[in-house]
Amino acid sequence: MNETFAAFDAKRMVKEIGELNVKLLKAAETLTEIDEIDVGTTPKELVFEVDKVRLYRYKSEKKASCKTPVLMVYALVNRYYMLDLQPDRSFVRKLLDNGIDAYIIDWGYPTPADRYITLDDYVEEYLNDCVDFVRETSGSKGINLMGICQGGTFCTIYSALHPEKVRNLITLVTPIDFSTDDALLFSWSKHMNADRMVDTYGLIPGHLLNAGFLMLMPFTLNLTKYMGMLDAMQDKQQLLNFIRMEKWIFDSPAQAGECLRQFLNDLYRDNKLVKGELEVGGRTVDLKQVTMPLLNIYAVGDHIVPPNSTKPLNDLVGSKDKELYEFKGGHIGVFVGSKSQKELAPAVAEWLHRR
Repeated sequence: MNETFAAFDAKRMVKEIGELNVKLLKAAETLTEIDEIDVGTTPKELVFEVDKVRLYRYKSEKKASCKTPVLMVYALVNRYYMLDLQPDRSFVRKLLDNGIDAYIIDWGYPTPADRYITLDDYVEEYLNDCVDFVRETSGSKGINLMGICQGGTFCTIYSALHPEKVRNLITLVTPIDFSTDDALLFSWSKHMNADRMVDTYGLIPGHLLNAGFLMLMPFTLNLTKYMGMLDAMQDKQQLLNFIRMEKWIFDSPAQAGECLRQFLNDLYRDNKLVKGELEVGGRTVDLKQVTMPLLNIYAVGDHIVPPNSTKPLNDLVGSKDKELYEFKGGHIGVFVGSKSQKELAPAVAEWLHRR
Protein backbone atom coordinates (compact mmCIF):
# COMPACT_ATOMS: atom_id res chain seq x y z
CA MET A 1 0.00 0.00 0.00
CA ASN A 2 2.78 2.39 0.93
CA GLU A 3 4.70 1.52 -2.27
CA THR A 4 1.58 2.19 -4.36
CA PHE A 5 1.04 5.53 -2.63
CA ALA A 6 4.69 6.50 -3.17
CA ALA A 7 4.55 5.51 -6.82
CA PHE A 8 1.34 7.54 -7.28
CA ASP A 9 2.97 10.62 -5.78
CA ALA A 10 6.02 10.25 -7.97
CA LYS A 11 3.94 10.04 -11.13
CA ARG A 12 1.95 13.09 -10.15
CA MET A 13 5.10 15.02 -9.38
CA VAL A 14 6.63 14.17 -12.76
CA LYS A 15 3.41 15.22 -14.46
CA GLU A 16 3.27 18.54 -12.61
CA ILE A 17 6.91 19.28 -13.37
CA GLY A 18 6.26 18.59 -17.03
CA GLU A 19 3.24 20.89 -17.07
CA LEU A 20 5.26 23.59 -15.29
CA ASN A 21 8.04 23.35 -17.86
CA VAL A 22 5.53 23.71 -20.68
CA LYS A 23 4.07 26.79 -19.00
CA LEU A 24 7.52 28.30 -18.47
CA LEU A 25 8.44 27.79 -22.12
CA LYS A 26 5.18 29.35 -23.23
CA ALA A 27 5.71 32.26 -20.82
CA ALA A 28 9.20 32.83 -22.23
CA GLU A 29 7.80 32.89 -25.76
CA THR A 30 5.13 35.38 -24.71
CA LEU A 31 7.66 37.67 -23.07
CA THR A 32 9.82 37.77 -26.20
CA GLU A 33 6.78 39.02 -28.16
CA ILE A 34 6.53 42.14 -25.96
CA ASP A 35 8.71 45.04 -27.06
CA GLU A 36 7.33 47.90 -24.97
CA ILE A 37 4.67 48.50 -22.34
CA ASP A 38 2.45 51.41 -23.32
CA VAL A 39 0.32 53.21 -20.75
CA GLY A 40 -1.60 56.46 -20.99
CA THR A 41 -2.03 56.15 -24.75
CA THR A 42 -4.92 58.58 -25.27
CA PRO A 43 -3.49 61.52 -27.28
CA LYS A 44 -2.95 64.66 -25.24
CA GLU A 45 -1.25 68.02 -25.54
CA LEU A 46 0.90 69.82 -22.99
CA VAL A 47 -0.79 73.21 -22.60
CA PHE A 48 0.67 74.66 -19.41
CA GLU A 49 3.47 73.99 -16.95
CA VAL A 50 4.94 75.51 -13.81
CA ASP A 51 7.92 74.04 -11.98
CA LYS A 52 7.45 70.24 -12.24
CA VAL A 53 3.67 70.44 -12.63
CA ARG A 54 2.24 69.92 -16.10
CA LEU A 55 -1.27 70.40 -17.42
CA TYR A 56 -2.46 68.30 -20.36
CA ARG A 57 -5.54 68.56 -22.54
CA TYR A 58 -6.78 65.31 -24.06
CA LYS A 59 -7.48 65.18 -27.77
CA SER A 60 -10.66 63.64 -29.11
CA GLU A 61 -11.96 62.93 -32.59
CA LYS A 62 -15.42 63.71 -31.26
CA LYS A 63 -16.42 67.32 -30.68
CA ALA A 64 -17.14 68.07 -27.03
CA SER A 65 -20.86 68.38 -26.40
CA CYS A 66 -20.36 69.59 -22.83
CA LYS A 67 -19.27 73.22 -23.09
CA THR A 68 -17.66 73.47 -19.67
CA PRO A 69 -14.32 71.58 -19.52
CA VAL A 70 -13.35 69.14 -16.78
CA LEU A 71 -10.06 69.42 -14.92
CA MET A 72 -9.05 66.06 -13.42
CA VAL A 73 -6.83 66.05 -10.35
CA TYR A 74 -5.14 62.83 -9.25
CA ALA A 75 -3.37 62.05 -5.98
CA LEU A 76 0.29 62.83 -5.36
CA VAL A 77 0.91 59.12 -4.73
CA ASN A 78 1.28 57.01 -7.89
CA ARG A 79 0.59 58.40 -11.36
CA TYR A 80 -2.40 59.91 -13.09
CA TYR A 81 -2.32 57.47 -16.04
CA MET A 82 -4.33 55.00 -13.95
CA LEU A 83 -7.27 56.85 -15.52
CA ASP A 84 -5.93 55.88 -18.96
CA LEU A 85 -4.16 52.58 -18.33
CA GLN A 86 -4.89 51.05 -21.74
CA PRO A 87 -7.33 51.71 -24.60
CA ASP A 88 -9.96 49.21 -23.42
CA ARG A 89 -9.60 50.21 -19.77
CA SER A 90 -9.57 54.00 -19.93
CA PHE A 91 -11.81 56.22 -17.84
CA VAL A 92 -10.49 59.14 -19.87
CA ARG A 93 -11.46 57.67 -23.25
CA LYS A 94 -14.98 56.98 -22.02
CA LEU A 95 -15.36 60.60 -20.90
CA LEU A 96 -14.12 61.82 -24.28
CA ASP A 97 -16.48 59.43 -26.08
CA ASN A 98 -19.32 60.96 -24.10
CA GLY A 99 -18.54 64.51 -25.16
CA ILE A 100 -16.39 65.75 -22.28
CA ASP A 101 -13.55 68.24 -22.84
CA ALA A 102 -10.93 66.88 -20.41
CA TYR A 103 -7.74 68.26 -18.87
CA ILE A 104 -5.52 66.50 -16.33
CA ILE A 105 -2.74 67.57 -13.96
CA ASP A 106 0.56 65.70 -13.85
CA TRP A 107 2.19 66.53 -10.49
CA GLY A 108 5.54 65.22 -11.73
CA TYR A 109 8.36 63.66 -9.74
CA PRO A 110 9.54 65.80 -6.79
CA THR A 111 13.27 66.02 -6.10
CA PRO A 112 15.10 67.04 -2.88
CA ALA A 113 14.69 70.66 -3.96
CA ASP A 114 10.92 70.25 -3.51
CA ARG A 115 10.94 68.97 0.07
CA TYR A 116 9.52 72.26 1.39
CA ILE A 117 6.47 72.38 -0.92
CA THR A 118 3.39 72.54 1.30
CA LEU A 119 -0.28 71.67 1.02
CA ASP A 120 -0.87 75.40 0.58
CA ASP A 121 1.45 75.41 -2.44
CA TYR A 122 -0.31 72.48 -4.10
CA VAL A 123 -3.80 73.91 -3.59
CA GLU A 124 -3.40 77.68 -3.74
CA GLU A 125 -0.57 77.87 -6.25
CA TYR A 126 -0.33 74.86 -8.58
CA LEU A 127 -3.98 73.81 -8.62
CA ASN A 128 -5.15 77.41 -8.76
CA ASP A 129 -2.82 78.19 -11.68
CA CYS A 130 -4.17 75.20 -13.62
CA VAL A 131 -7.78 76.16 -12.87
CA ASP A 132 -7.17 79.72 -14.03
CA PHE A 133 -5.51 78.52 -17.23
CA VAL A 134 -8.47 76.29 -18.11
CA ARG A 135 -10.91 79.10 -17.26
CA GLU A 136 -9.08 81.59 -19.46
CA THR A 137 -8.59 79.16 -22.35
CA SER A 138 -12.21 78.00 -22.37
CA GLY A 139 -13.79 81.33 -21.53
CA SER A 140 -15.67 79.68 -18.66
CA LYS A 141 -16.14 81.63 -15.46
CA GLY A 142 -16.25 78.36 -13.56
CA ILE A 143 -14.97 74.94 -14.64
CA ASN A 144 -15.85 71.38 -13.67
CA LEU A 145 -13.41 69.97 -11.14
CA MET A 146 -12.93 66.22 -10.75
CA GLY A 147 -10.72 64.95 -7.93
CA ILE A 148 -9.56 61.38 -7.40
CA CYS A 149 -8.52 60.02 -3.98
CA GLN A 150 -6.18 62.61 -2.36
CA GLY A 151 -6.76 64.78 -5.44
CA GLY A 152 -10.42 64.87 -4.44
CA THR A 153 -9.45 66.19 -1.02
CA PHE A 154 -7.43 68.92 -2.74
CA CYS A 155 -10.39 69.75 -5.01
CA THR A 156 -12.81 69.89 -2.09
CA ILE A 157 -10.55 72.27 -0.20
CA TYR A 158 -10.09 74.38 -3.32
CA SER A 159 -13.83 74.50 -3.99
CA ALA A 160 -14.44 75.75 -0.46
CA LEU A 161 -11.85 78.51 -0.88
CA HIS A 162 -12.77 79.45 -4.48
CA PRO A 163 -16.43 78.49 -5.09
CA GLU A 164 -16.74 81.14 -7.80
CA LYS A 165 -14.23 79.25 -9.98
CA VAL A 166 -15.88 75.83 -9.76
CA ARG A 167 -19.12 75.14 -11.60
CA ASN A 168 -19.48 71.47 -10.61
CA LEU A 169 -17.45 69.29 -8.23
CA ILE A 170 -16.96 65.55 -8.68
CA THR A 171 -15.10 63.51 -6.07
CA LEU A 172 -14.09 59.87 -6.59
CA VAL A 173 -13.05 57.64 -3.65
CA THR A 174 -12.02 60.76 -1.76
CA PRO A 175 -10.96 60.82 1.91
CA ILE A 176 -12.83 63.54 3.81
CA ASP A 177 -13.66 62.31 7.31
CA PHE A 178 -10.45 60.83 8.69
CA SER A 179 -11.93 59.75 12.02
CA THR A 180 -12.87 56.30 10.72
CA ASP A 181 -10.75 53.23 11.42
CA ASP A 182 -12.46 51.07 8.81
CA ALA A 183 -9.27 50.92 6.74
CA LEU A 184 -5.84 49.91 7.99
CA LEU A 185 -4.25 52.95 6.33
CA PHE A 186 -6.35 55.27 8.49
CA SER A 187 -5.40 53.42 11.67
CA TRP A 188 -1.71 53.48 10.81
CA SER A 189 -1.63 57.12 9.74
CA LYS A 190 -3.15 58.36 13.00
CA HIS A 191 -0.24 56.89 14.95
CA MET A 192 2.55 57.61 12.49
CA ASN A 193 5.23 60.03 13.67
CA ALA A 194 5.05 62.30 10.63
CA ASP A 195 7.39 64.89 12.11
CA ARG A 196 10.19 62.41 12.71
CA MET A 197 9.77 60.85 9.26
CA VAL A 198 9.83 64.20 7.45
CA ASP A 199 12.67 65.60 9.56
CA THR A 200 14.71 62.47 8.78
CA TYR A 201 14.01 62.06 5.08
CA GLY A 202 13.00 65.54 3.91
CA LEU A 203 11.78 64.11 0.62
CA ILE A 204 9.84 60.94 1.42
CA PRO A 205 10.93 58.10 -0.91
CA GLY A 206 8.18 56.71 -3.08
CA HIS A 207 9.25 53.11 -2.48
CA LEU A 208 8.84 53.62 1.27
CA LEU A 209 5.21 54.67 0.94
CA ASN A 210 4.58 52.00 -1.67
CA ALA A 211 5.79 49.31 0.71
CA GLY A 212 3.23 50.54 3.22
CA PHE A 213 0.40 50.35 0.67
CA LEU A 214 1.38 46.80 -0.28
CA MET A 215 1.22 45.76 3.38
CA LEU A 216 -2.43 46.86 3.60
CA MET A 217 -3.32 43.56 1.90
CA PRO A 218 -0.10 41.54 2.23
CA PHE A 219 -1.27 38.17 0.95
CA THR A 220 -3.29 39.54 -1.97
CA LEU A 221 -0.80 42.16 -3.11
CA ASN A 222 2.46 40.35 -2.36
CA LEU A 223 1.70 36.66 -2.83
CA THR A 224 -1.63 35.61 -4.32
CA LYS A 225 -1.47 37.71 -7.48
CA TYR A 226 2.01 36.41 -8.32
CA MET A 227 0.92 32.81 -7.81
CA GLY A 228 -1.54 33.31 -10.67
CA MET A 229 0.93 35.24 -12.81
CA LEU A 230 2.26 32.14 -14.59
CA ASP A 231 -1.20 31.37 -15.93
CA ALA A 232 -1.57 34.96 -17.09
CA MET A 233 1.73 34.69 -18.92
CA GLN A 234 0.28 32.09 -21.28
CA ASP A 235 -1.72 34.79 -23.05
CA LYS A 236 -0.07 37.95 -24.38
CA GLN A 237 -3.01 40.27 -23.69
CA GLN A 238 -3.46 38.98 -20.15
CA LEU A 239 0.25 39.40 -19.52
CA LEU A 240 0.20 42.95 -20.88
CA ASN A 241 -2.72 43.76 -18.59
CA PHE A 242 -0.78 42.40 -15.63
CA ILE A 243 2.44 44.26 -16.49
CA ARG A 244 0.65 47.57 -17.06
CA MET A 245 -0.89 47.34 -13.60
CA GLU A 246 2.45 46.43 -12.05
CA LYS A 247 4.09 49.36 -13.82
CA TRP A 248 1.52 51.72 -12.31
CA ILE A 249 1.77 50.21 -8.81
CA PHE A 250 5.54 50.63 -8.65
CA ASP A 251 5.67 54.01 -10.40
CA SER A 252 5.62 55.88 -7.10
CA PRO A 253 6.92 59.47 -7.01
CA ALA A 254 8.62 60.74 -3.90
CA GLN A 255 6.56 63.05 -1.68
CA ALA A 256 7.33 66.62 -0.66
CA GLY A 257 7.95 66.25 3.05
CA GLU A 258 6.18 69.38 4.28
CA CYS A 259 3.00 68.61 2.37
CA LEU A 260 2.94 65.04 3.68
CA ARG A 261 3.58 66.31 7.22
CA GLN A 262 0.53 68.59 7.04
CA PHE A 263 -1.66 65.95 5.38
CA LEU A 264 -0.85 63.35 8.03
CA ASN A 265 -1.02 65.66 11.04
CA ASP A 266 -3.89 67.97 10.13
CA LEU A 267 -6.11 65.47 8.32
CA TYR A 268 -5.39 61.86 9.30
CA ARG A 269 -4.48 62.62 12.92
CA ASP A 270 -6.50 65.73 13.82
CA ASN A 271 -9.34 65.54 11.25
CA LYS A 272 -9.27 69.32 10.89
CA LEU A 273 -11.12 69.44 7.56
CA VAL A 274 -14.31 67.99 9.05
CA LYS A 275 -13.91 69.99 12.26
CA GLY A 276 -13.63 73.26 10.33
CA GLU A 277 -10.15 73.93 11.69
CA LEU A 278 -7.98 73.35 8.60
CA GLU A 279 -6.07 76.40 7.39
CA VAL A 280 -4.81 76.64 3.82
CA GLY A 281 -3.28 79.78 2.36
CA GLY A 282 -3.96 81.67 5.58
CA ARG A 283 -7.71 80.96 5.45
CA THR A 284 -9.88 78.50 7.33
CA VAL A 285 -11.50 75.92 5.06
CA ASP A 286 -15.28 75.96 5.57
CA LEU A 287 -16.95 73.08 3.75
CA LYS A 288 -20.27 74.93 3.84
CA GLN A 289 -18.73 77.21 1.20
CA VAL A 290 -18.84 74.27 -1.22
CA THR A 291 -22.12 75.39 -2.78
CA MET A 292 -21.82 74.10 -6.36
CA PRO A 293 -23.48 70.83 -7.48
CA LEU A 294 -21.63 67.82 -6.05
CA LEU A 295 -21.31 64.26 -7.30
CA ASN A 296 -19.61 62.18 -4.60
CA ILE A 297 -18.59 58.65 -5.67
CA TYR A 298 -17.49 55.95 -3.25
CA ALA A 299 -16.57 52.27 -3.72
CA VAL A 300 -18.17 49.75 -1.39
CA GLY A 301 -15.10 47.46 -1.48
CA ASP A 302 -12.49 50.19 -1.05
CA HIS A 303 -9.65 49.03 1.24
CA ILE A 304 -7.73 52.33 0.93
CA VAL A 305 -10.46 54.99 1.31
CA PRO A 306 -13.43 53.37 3.07
CA PRO A 307 -16.99 54.59 2.34
CA ASN A 308 -17.29 56.00 5.87
CA SER A 309 -14.57 58.50 5.02
CA THR A 310 -16.11 59.59 1.70
CA LYS A 311 -19.86 59.62 2.33
CA PRO A 312 -19.94 62.33 5.06
CA LEU A 313 -18.98 65.00 2.51
CA ASN A 314 -22.59 65.25 1.33
CA ASP A 315 -23.71 66.25 4.84
CA LEU A 316 -20.89 68.76 5.33
CA VAL A 317 -21.17 70.88 2.17
CA GLY A 318 -23.53 73.76 1.51
CA SER A 319 -24.62 72.41 -1.88
CA LYS A 320 -28.33 71.93 -2.45
CA ASP A 321 -27.74 69.84 -5.57
CA LYS A 322 -25.71 66.88 -4.31
CA GLU A 323 -25.66 63.21 -5.20
CA LEU A 324 -24.01 60.21 -3.57
CA TYR A 325 -23.05 57.48 -6.06
CA GLU A 326 -22.32 53.94 -4.89
CA PHE A 327 -19.87 51.95 -7.01
CA LYS A 328 -19.83 48.21 -6.35
CA GLY A 329 -16.11 47.62 -6.59
CA GLY A 330 -12.77 48.52 -5.08
CA HIS A 331 -10.48 51.54 -5.08
CA ILE A 332 -8.77 50.65 -8.35
CA GLY A 333 -11.84 49.13 -9.98
CA VAL A 334 -13.37 52.60 -10.08
CA PHE A 335 -10.97 53.40 -12.92
CA VAL A 336 -10.06 50.15 -14.67
CA GLY A 337 -12.93 47.73 -14.02
CA SER A 338 -15.33 46.79 -16.80
CA LYS A 339 -18.22 48.26 -14.82
CA SER A 340 -16.36 51.54 -14.62
CA GLN A 341 -16.10 51.69 -18.41
CA LYS A 342 -19.68 50.62 -19.06
CA GLU A 343 -21.50 52.47 -16.28
CA LEU A 344 -19.50 54.90 -14.17
CA ALA A 345 -17.78 57.07 -16.78
CA PRO A 346 -21.01 57.46 -18.84
CA ALA A 347 -22.92 58.27 -15.62
CA VAL A 348 -20.40 61.00 -14.74
CA ALA A 349 -20.66 62.46 -18.26
CA GLU A 350 -24.47 62.40 -18.11
CA TRP A 351 -24.44 64.11 -14.71
CA LEU A 352 -22.28 66.89 -16.14
CA HIS A 353 -24.40 67.28 -19.27
CA ARG A 354 -27.51 67.80 -17.13
CA ARG A 355 -25.78 70.73 -15.44
